[in-house]
Amino acid sequence: MSALELTVIIPVYNEEAILAESVGGLLRGFAAFGLDAYEIVLAENGSRDRTREIAAELSRMHPQVRTFSCAAPNYGAALREGIEGARGEFVLCEEIDLCDLEFHRRALALLRAGEVDLVVGSKAMRGAHDRRPLARRAATRLYNGLLRVALGFTGTDTHGLKAFRRAALVPVVARCIVGHDVFASELVIRAEREGLRVREIPVELAEKRPPSVHLLRRVPRVLHQLLRLMAAIHLGVGTQRSGDE
Repeated sequence: MSALELTVIIPVYNEEAILAESVGGLLRGFAAFGLDAYEIVLAENGSRDRTREIAAELSRMHPQVRTFSCAAPNYGAALREGIEGARGEFVLCEEIDLCDLEFHRRALALLRAGEVDLVVGSKAMRGAHDRRPLARRAATRLYNGLLRVALGFTGTDTHGLKAFRRAALVPVVARCIVGHDVFASELVIRAEREGLRVREIPVELAEKRPPSVHLLRRVPRVLHQLLRLMAAIHLGVGTQRSGDE
């Protein structure tokens, strides 16, 4: 077993306004429920504000926190690098504007019990409470519907909070070919298709700040990545990672 039980990976991009407060809340929350064998990895990617400097300062102040930087804004590449470098037995993929300690508690209980390989925090399943603006809720439903039609996905959500056994998911990560926002979806879809034990649990969330990347600006890139993923899964072509992943 790893010396660390848990690695929490948080991709961050232009988050100077909430980074220190959010990480501090996680540290206090973990202390409150007795978690000590963990690390928090801040996966900075292409920020143009003071996010990188604040992340470095948090790493100096707190031994549980470490950080690295990717040159370009790329959520998927940052998340992939964080997973590949994780030192915990379990890995939890967080969002800096969520930091949902209740999800951590429930997901860790399932992983510790050996019941699942991957826990997905769903914003769309029965029992979830999604308090984001209507446009973002609608986009989530539309996107996940597209995943079900185009890729045979059987769940209700892929993007956002996830927790998993690192040993089970690292081989899946190695087979993922796309980046940016679609990497998180590919990870869940491949895990499901390869027969891993995947369980969704409902989450509650509200928007702490507007998205760091405008929703409409993400659409062309998402569609391009989805087409690549469809070709790889259904036709077996384009199975190598691309330079813009």
